[in-house]
Amino acid sequence: MKALLLLLVLAADPLVGASDVDPYRVLGVSRRASQAEIKKAYKQLAREWHPDKNKDPKAEDMFIKISKSYEILSNEERRANYDQYGQMEENQRPHQPHQGFHSFHSSFHFDESFFHFSRSGRDFADSKYMLHFAQFNSEVLPDSYQRPYLIKITSEWCFTCIHMEPVWKETVQELEALGVGIGVVDIGYERRLANQLGAHRTPSILGLINGKVTFFHYAVVREHLRQFVESLLPQRQVEKVMDSSYRQFLDRWPEENKPSVLMFDRRAETPLLFKLAAFAYKDYVRFGYVDQGLTETTEVQRRFSVNTLAPTMLLFKENAEKPADVIQARAMKRPIVDEFISNNRFLQVPRLVNQKLFDELFGFCPARVYCVLLITSEDDAFTSGNSAFRSFAASNTKEVLRFAYVYQHQQKPLCDTLLQDRNTILPQVVILERRSAAGKVVYKEVMGGWNGSEEDQRLLQEELELLQKEPAFLSLEVTLPELNNELAAMFLIRWMNTAYDYVSQLYLDVLYSNWREMMPILSLIFSALFILCGTVIIQAFSEPGEEKPSKPKPKEPPPTSAGPDGAESSSSRPPKKNFVEVTELTDITYISNLVRLKPGHINVVLVLSNAAKQALLKKFAKEVFSFSGTQTLHYSFLNVDKHQRWMDSLLELSPEAILAEQPGEEDDDEGGADDYRRDYTGHVLALNGHKKYFCLFKPVFTGEEAESSRSSDEDGGARSRSRSRSRSSSRSRSTTIQIHHKLDRLSLWMERLMEGTLPRHYVPSWPGLDKITPEG
Repeated sequence: MKALLLLLVLAADPLVGASDVDPYRVLGVSRRASQAEIKKAYKQLAREWHPDKNKDPKAEDMFIKISKSYEILSNEERRANYDQYGQMEENQRPHQPHQGFHSFHSSFHFDESFFHFSRSGRDFADSKYMLHFAQFNSEVLPDSYQRPYLIKITSEWCFTCIHMEPVWKETVQELEALGVGIGVVDIGYERRLANQLGAHRTPSILGLINGKVTFFHYAVVREHLRQFVESLLPQRQVEKVMDSSYRQFLDRWPEENKPSVLMFDRRAETPLLFKLAAFAYKDYVRFGYVDQGLTETTEVQRRFSVNTLAPTMLLFKENAEKPADVIQARAMKRPIVDEFISNNRFLQVPRLVNQKLFDELFGFCPARVYCVLLITSEDDAFTSGNSAFRSFAASNTKEVLRFAYVYQHQQKPLCDTLLQDRNTILPQVVILERRSAAGKVVYKEVMGGWNGSEEDQRLLQEELELLQKEPAFLSLEVTLPELNNELAAMFLIRWMNTAYDYVSQLYLDVLYSNWREMMPILSLIFSALFILCGTVIIQAFSEPGEEKPSKPKPKEPPPTSAGPDGAESSSSRPPKKNFVEVTELTDITYISNLVRLKPGHINVVLVLSNAAKQALLKKFAKEVFSFSGTQTLHYSFLNVDKHQRWMDSLLELSPEAILAEQPGEEDDDEGGADDYRRDYTGHVLALNGHKKYFCLFKPVFTGEEAESSRSSDEDGGARSRSRSRSRSSSRSRSTTIQIHHKLDRLSLWMERLMEGTLPRHYVPSWPGLDKITPEG
């Protein structure tokens, strides 16, 4: 009985089931408030009660009330419905009586209202918007560069998704009509696509534009979703035009190479429809918006006689005084706008700035289309001729003729291909017809050039009339090169845009704590910081040990540790290895140091004699010290007094090395010697045992000229005694001054060796070192 009594009381109360929220009171505005006042109040309250900024426990509920109230009052139809019937929801029936059991039955929907299953959401099918991984990458992702996409992430058992379904339906119906792409991803079936989008929970709503994903983080109401889509679009896509700027806006067509569209409306903000159209046709048309409600736009309205009763669009091409096309409609629809812009997306005489524009204007098709191309320049001297060409094109509006022009210095490969005579004086007109998609064309130059005179126009008109009668009139055939892209952004600009995208995405992820989405960026940042800090720490700790002299001290060259008998000894080694380890190449070490040398390793061998051993070893250590840290280089010396035959055999296996030796330099040899023996003292060999080649360094006597400049008698006497001893001894003997300077340029030769630019002398096999040359 108590339960029945409670039900009777609820049924008798006309306020049960109705909303007790007054949207005017929530927003703090009067019932006569304008839309601008309502919007201003909503923005102020939304900033104040946003749950991310206001930590009050009631902030979230209050924010939902504010959003719901604004959604009601911003829509004139729903506002009128509330003013008349006092109802917040559209699915409530305004004419139903609120009395008796009939009222109770209609207002208490147990299965829908309690569990949030709305009637309007049940019959809303997402099947036609379902996205799949392959479809997304092949269709949606490329299309996002022409229009934004609003994508919902859902699943079968997502009850919150069902709760937001009515708002989603209304938003989709509105935005899809404006040209926004809609998509739905079922995370249960399209896990791979959800991971690609970075969506890991349901429900989620995200926007896709220019291949970039942005997540929606606000309360799911229609106005928020609409503002979210609007925020995805570039902010400066549409230019605000006033009386002071409309002339400048319309006169920029030569630089932009695009038509201009002016839209006139009485709204303070640019309509979303116009912004979406501007984004879709950004590569073809420039867009400007004129607010007819401002006094600063009365002149431009009067100048073009614009009707203030309905939205108007004016399209201008080369003539800024008169629009090329006009459209006006009270209810401007997206198909009307698309048709209007598509039919006028090119100038009457466009400039060819890239291959894409050329293909769209003169693409290969079965129907004959002839291109009348003016090859000219942007200098002031060509302005009159270019203007006359545009006037001529305006008077020839046949479908089979299309006019265009190029600047020679911007499209030099194209112009050089078409102009057979490189001395042709510009401007020059060329008529061509495209015969294949690969760029094959037939063409003919119009004789006499082009300066825009009446005679030139008459000759060109005769050529065009003859062309339509005799298609074989175009006798020359050529394949055109691809056009240069004059609109390509510089590398620095592209890099800055990419960096800006990453920084803005990082800011949004930090703001909304999307740690899963920002992990790749954080990983990249921390990896770079780790590498940088690691490098600094390593350099700081290794700095004392890295003070090895890159240039050895001139007075104290690194020691080579020679023993009492003059042979090289490597038994004692300083702890920091600030010396060059040089071993003797003998029949014992020959196999390990040359024949079986590891691939990629090179043995640098100094050729010396017993008399010059000490001087050459010190000079050799000084010259190669800066290269001693290279792990693939080994250092040895070869005693030519013992192994003269080995040197002779090695050079005989490589004839080009013998020619490089130039034995004629040894003119001072005693002519009575029985056996001619080359002086190999001071030569250096770089031996690659694995690949069987060697590089040869010959001594350069740079010190003789320096020494000869001295005028002291002592030096002169020393040189005289040196020459006498040189003539009386074998060719392997040299003076101390000559030996000291034989390796002067060895360090430069070593640099070329490391660079791989030295000549290589290949041998079929290495000669044996088991025989010792007899003395005598």
